[in-house]
Amino acid sequence: MAAALRSRLPELAERMALRIRSDVDAYRGESLIPLDSLRRSCHANADFVLSHLRRKGSPDAEAARETGRARAEQGVPLADTLRAYRIGSELLWTEIVAEARTRPEVSDDLLVSESADFWALFGLYAEAVAIAYRETAAELTSRGQARRYALVEALFTGVITDHTLWEAARELGLPEQGPYAVAVAEAGAPGEEPLAGVEAALRRAELPSAWRLLPDQQLALIALPTAAAETACLRVLRRSRARVGFSPCFSSLQGAPQNLRFARLALSGLPGTGPGVARFDDDPLAMVVAAAPAEAARLVEVTLRPVLDLPVAERSRLLNTLEHWFASGGSADATARGLFVHPNTVRYRLRRVEELTGRSLSDPRATTDIGAALLAVRDRAE
Repeated sequence: MAAALRSRLPELAERMALRIRSDVDAYRGESLIPLDSLRRSCHANADFVLSHLRRKGSPDAEAARETGRARAEQGVPLADTLRAYRIGSELLWTEIVAEARTRPEVSDDLLVSESADFWALFGLYAEAVAIAYRETAAELTSRGQARRYALVEALFTGVITDHTLWEAARELGLPEQGPYAVAVAEAGAPGEEPLAGVEAALRRAELPSAWRLLPDQQLALIALPTAAAETACLRVLRRSRARVGFSPCFSSLQGAPQNLRFARLALSGLPGTGPGVARFDDDPLAMVVAAAPAEAARLVEVTLRPVLDLPVAERSRLLNTLEHWFASGGSADATARGLFVHPNTVRYRLRRVEELTGRSLSDPRATTDIGAALLAVRDRAE
């Protein structure tokens, strides 16, 4: 019977392929599996089964494994692959039974015995399909993830040329044009993901992102396609309870390296040790001061050293007054209300700072120097 059916394999394979294409969603059309490829697969698998039924012995599951590998590479769901395998096997067994009915020497007992062997063989082959599928899918996932990591690294280091930027965006699932932003989160230990779950949360908010995990930081390149996207993104990041620096928005992927630096500056300027999100744009001067600690220390020396040399109580009063004065936009009245003192007291203290530093707080350049030095003092104290 097996020999007779093998002689009709091309016709059998054609019928199997058409039945599978008709009954299984993923096999319809040519987009995933061309009909010729499906026909060849049906032919090979049926030939292996019939050859085993003729020879018995140890079954060779290579055709089944090849089917599993091919379907994983083609992106066919495993459930549909196994369903197609069952449909083909059922059609083949129907043909075996039909052939047996034409042969008086084939008893029912023999057919029942062969049925047990056939379906045991189907189970073994279906398992081989599933194992090969899962192994190939895992390899493809790993390869794809490595490719994504390499592309994100290339964007952040600026090694991608102009005409390949759109290809990188497409592969990473990002729009070809911004705005984008970069987020950098501090990792507590090598390999730790401080923003675990954030990628999925951003996806639910319809904010595509691409990620890179470093030993000490986790980096994210995030698309912000709508006016409300940045607010939604920051809300998700704050829920993570991580320490995060957030760059300004930028329009082209060419800006990724510079904005990675801005995000890292924002992270370095985040006060305290607890969770929080620092936006570079919220206090760009503070970010610049944090980026250059040696230069900031020198600025403190040439600008505020006479104040810092005062006795602790007076030094504290003057620095505290300066901080409130800057925070209130240079208003002596608002500073007085914040410190619960008379406005004249505030003015006296500001004149004292001017006398000690030799800089006038009515001079914009001098005020900028003092403000930057004050930020550096605050950062050093923290």
